[in-house]
Amino acid sequence: MDQPLFVIPLWADLIAVGLGGIQGALFASGFRGQRRLDLLGVAIIGIVMGMGGGLIRDLLLNTTPVTLQSNWYLLTATLAALLGMLLAGLFQRLNAVIVGLDAVVIGLFGAFGTSKALTLGLPLIPAVFVGVCAAVGGGILRDMLMGLPTAIMHVGSLYAVAAGAGCLVLAGAHAFGLNLVVAAIIGVAVTTVIRLLAVIFDISLPEQRALYRRKVAVETSAVPVIRR
Repeated sequence: MDQPLFVIPLWADLIAVGLGGIQGALFASGFRGQRRLDLLGVAIIGIVMGMGGGLIRDLLLNTTPVTLQSNWYLLTATLAALLGMLLAGLFQRLNAVIVGLDAVVIGLFGAFGTSKALTLGLPLIPAVFVGVCAAVGGGILRDMLMGLPTAIMHVGSLYAVAAGAGCLVLAGAHAFGLNLVVAAIIGVAVTTVIRLLAVIFDISLPEQRALYRRKVAVETSAVPVIRR
């Protein structure tokens, strides 16, 4: 039997790559002091952010990386990174817009990864895992190249959680018979909304140390305290 074919629209893929490139360049150009980067360094981080998610997705699915099958991906990521670097001051004043675009990019990469995995026959949970890896892959590669702690493993606004929720909704809707394209649109919307709400209201998962302190407080609450 022929392997099912899943084709991500080129325009949609390039939008996600371009926005990722801009965000990576903005992130890299904001460093000062010992972590200061030159023009090439900023461009490389932008390219990694733009193309990393798609590369990780295709490597996990054991398929030929789509981003290396066309000139447009690398050109788009490079031009977007240069644009983000040259217009860093302007983009930083449009922080709200960038946060919104970031949420959409997470949703797009997550939806593309999950949809492709489902089409290739992966079960629901592995397909969601591939989608989340695609959504956060660019950020992980960026942090590794810059020698930074991996952002998704530390306290912060819901990032991987938002991607996971959107991918799970997509896979679940498709499992109940909804058209894959419609399910993908819903998944992107869910990821975007959760991510934006997390940033606006500063929502994050409980910190590990906070959980430990709470556990200690509960365990010691019955211990009598002698007061003078």
